[in-house]
Amino acid sequence: MTTPPALLIAGHGTRDEGGADALRALVRLLGERHPEVPVAGGFFGVPASPLPLDDAIDGLVGEGANRLAVIPLLTAPTGPVPEALPQVLERAGERHPGLGHVCGTELGPHPKLLDVLERRLDEALGSGARRPADRARTTVLLVGRGAADPYANAEVVRAARLLWEGRGFAGVETAFVTQAAPDVPAGLDRCRALAAAAGTGGPARVVVLPYFLFAGGPVERLWMQAEGWAAAHPDTEVYAAQVIGPEAEVADVVMERYRAAVAGDPPHGGASCGCRAAAEDARPAHGAARESASLAAGTGER
Repeated sequence: MTTPPALLIAGHGTRDEGGADALRALVRLLGERHPEVPVAGGFFGVPASPLPLDDAIDGLVGEGANRLAVIPLLTAPTGPVPEALPQVLERAGERHPGLGHVCGTELGPHPKLLDVLERRLDEALGSGARRPADRARTTVLLVGRGAADPYANAEVVRAARLLWEGRGFAGVETAFVTQAAPDVPAGLDRCRALAAAAGTGGPARVVVLPYFLFAGGPVERLWMQAEGWAAAHPDTEVYAAQVIGPEAEVADVVMERYRAAVAGDPPHGGASCGCRAAAEDARPAHGAARESASLAAGTGER
């Protein structure tokens, strides 16, 4: 019986212990649900992470793995980062000659992740969140990390459009914590203006929804910015939703990406990494660039 490739979950760097604990919880969940697949996870992209990806790789090799299926634990491409995932994997190959790997794609705005985001919105709003009239006066501000690469940011805009479709909210706007506009206060300004233009009656209501898998520094910053804006605008109800977290749906999407990556694994085990999400340059091909640019220009969720 052929041993399946080990599953390596590659999170984008965090120094936050809470984020590391959440990734550990996701690894445990996957191990319980899929005991036939060796699994480990860690973070790349920043120094001094409490859960380095290098250690996760070394641990899997120590358990006998000679092939890795690498799944970037990202909701959207990162754009350029100081240490990209292909560099980490190249260094691992130097430490462990003969170690093969294949890369899957980032999780993206998968329908199951959108379901979790909707659940976070309902939790933030409390009882009555599913009433059509209640949702119709609610605008959502989906907040991503932000990147220097506009194509990475356009993926957040795409997620906002998909979240808005068919869920009855007045609109889903986007904002970014860093490197991209609009920032959180500017995004909240836009949500308030849209609510005023809609004239739904009663105070404007906005839910700030982090488009992050785990909590950490950027999420803390966005909540602080939202709290400061809310204090300056008492005529607007501002609710803070929680991050996605290590939910069963996330584990399902990771395994879907794992199976797809393994199915496309070349017979010799592979040494390449076709991971657009975490490569040095996240820009897609010219045709995809035009599509992303059009999404960024007008999402249709106004």
